[in-house]
Amino acid sequence: MKWRPVLLSPLLFIFLVSISTGFHGLVLSHTIPEEHDHQHSNKMRLELIHRHGPQLIGKLVHEASNNNNNMPKSQQERILELVLRDTTRHRMISHKRGQYGPNSRRKNWEFNSSIEMPMHSGADYGAGEYFVQVRVGRPAQQFMLVADTGSDLTWVYCTRNTHKRGHRNHRRVFHADRSSSFETIPCLSNMCKVQLADLFSLTTCPTPITPCAYDFSYIDGSAALGVFANDTVTVDLTNDRKMMLDNVLVGCTESTQGDAFKGADGVLGLGYSKFSFATKAAEKFGGKFSYCLVDHLSPMNISNYLIFGCTRNENSLLGNVRYTKLLLNVMPSFYAVKVMGISIGDVMLRIPFEVWNANVGGGTILDSGTSLTILAEPAYKPVMNALGISLSQYKRLSSDIKPFEYCFNSTGFDQSLVPRLVFHFADGARFEPQVKSYVIDVAPQTKCLGFLSVRWPGTSIIGNIMQQNHLWEFDLVRSVVGFAPSSCT
Repeated sequence: MKWRPVLLSPLLFIFLVSISTGFHGLVLSHTIPEEHDHQHSNKMRLELIHRHGPQLIGKLVHEASNNNNNMPKSQQERILELVLRDTTRHRMISHKRGQYGPNSRRKNWEFNSSIEMPMHSGADYGAGEYFVQVRVGRPAQQFMLVADTGSDLTWVYCTRNTHKRGHRNHRRVFHADRSSSFETIPCLSNMCKVQLADLFSLTTCPTPITPCAYDFSYIDGSAALGVFANDTVTVDLTNDRKMMLDNVLVGCTESTQGDAFKGADGVLGLGYSKFSFATKAAEKFGGKFSYCLVDHLSPMNISNYLIFGCTRNENSLLGNVRYTKLLLNVMPSFYAVKVMGISIGDVMLRIPFEVWNANVGGGTILDSGTSLTILAEPAYKPVMNALGISLSQYKRLSSDIKPFEYCFNSTGFDQSLVPRLVFHFADGARFEPQVKSYVIDVAPQTKCLGFLSVRWPGTSIIGNIMQQNHLWEFDLVRSVVGFAPSSCT
């Protein structure tokens, strides 16, 4: 892949984040010589914004009103929307763990029938909760994409016919025929037949020059269908310049069904695989990327960032950086970590070791697209019991907010009295989230324990609320992830 530094336009990338939880415009790029000093291109920064963030609410309200839907208005409604999306996403992740392999490629007839099949194999990613502003093509066209560490493929709503209208359901649509760098992948190529099989390329190939097609189906019945292509993606650097990433795999999605992509113009694939955006970008920037999520209730002028390269701001760290191994090949495309146990108040809970063993159906992943933390049932019950005891002095609400199991009246709540929860990793590293990351605000004077349960065997997920107020630095060369409490400034 060739990377060309170019002069900066005054635009910023925007990545959207907030629990209360899709880009427009045209940018012309001007290249400068490739001999540009590498010192000026060692970091790439993208601003994060949450699905329910105030920057997005207007766009989503407009979209909802035109589709006769009601936008969530209260904090409780927003939380319950995230819970529903988390539940669907976890079903996708569980389903996906059994779908990779040489037989992933679809038969021709599935292209026309997969939209009708909600349990169709190959849900490549779920509906993430963070968004990023990305520019695709030459000249560049700007879009708002879901940022998803569980997704392999970057794709945008797309048309290859310039006479078709530029918006679909008030989303931005990529006009492929206006991009001089857009090049489809032939369906007879080895890349289509073999390398893209795990991204669910279709076997249909009426002519040698027909583009390689894909068909992603989701557990909730949503689907995305289109063709694979290579194109240029323009990114912003932290030194007020920008850079062109050539020959990035981009999906040209021509039709979708369902609500999985609400508010977004597509998906930015940040999973660990050969063709993901994260892997390609990290190759240029030392094999590292990181993000730091501020409190989900922070005002809109407080920013979050996804950064590729050497990015650590030591002044923002509130503690030492600890490292644990990334199990990059245990659960393909997911960032799996080896958890050994959970303690609450310095007492290690009695959780069967199998819960943390991916080889027997367990295991744990870090996921930016899941909001709450999800635990397999043998881990969920001890955690809930221990935290419930510590909260017994507060009035438990008899009509708990489903699917939350434990909610209470938070009048007079003192979080310093809640024993600290700690995730213990296999190499001795300890992750100690803030209390507000697992005793969460759901409604006025109402807090709930922010965990969901899944049947055993099942995958446990450390979600983005639990990850907040920490720097997370993924080193794909050393196969480790570093983390530290941080102000995220």
